[in-house]
Amino acid sequence: MNRLPLHHDLYVLAHDQAGRPLIHQSSLALGLAGAALLDRLPAGSDPPPEARSLIKQVAANAVYERTRRGLLDTGVLVGVRGRRMGMLPYTRYELADIASAVRASSGVRSAVEGWKPADARSAGLCGLVAVLRLEAELYLDEPAARLVSRLRQIAATAGPPIGGLVAIVETLIAEAAVAVYR
Repeated sequence: MNRLPLHHDLYVLAHDQAGRPLIHQSSLALGLAGAALLDRLPAGSDPPPEARSLIKQVAANAVYERTRRGLLDTGVLVGVRGRRMGMLPYTRYELADIASAVRASSGVRSAVEGWKPADARSAGLCGLVAVLRLEAELYLDEPAARLVSRLRQIAATAGPPIGGLVAIVETLIAEAAVAVYR
């Protein structure tokens, strides 16, 4: 099977097996937008000056729904319909196969555990997992603070485009979190 785009892997990691998001959807949308931009940056380049506005624009432009639709189209997710209290219809989007979650986290797990050096893609995902605090989904036997620190270190040592974009995503998530108090 071909490797999924980075934002698809992030989507898979950010949901439980029943298809429920593990973090707030607006934070996830910013992470997905950052991951989509990381996928398109040439290796060794600096993040474009308009990266901040691009991430905000992509996040506001239904990146969450478009990513889910892409995963449905590729067969990674399946729609499960049901009724709450026997009356209220709902659709939940679950993984078709748990192997997708294993593949999504494999590069990050390999980098953290030192099995192989992180490529740019894995380093970017490491940084986004740390920023979005999804480290528990890696199922590694390490304290959370140490694991997040290691994930950040891997992203930072990967170079300017990755570290810069991860920092932008982190700043945008923090700004969105405090915006409700303004």
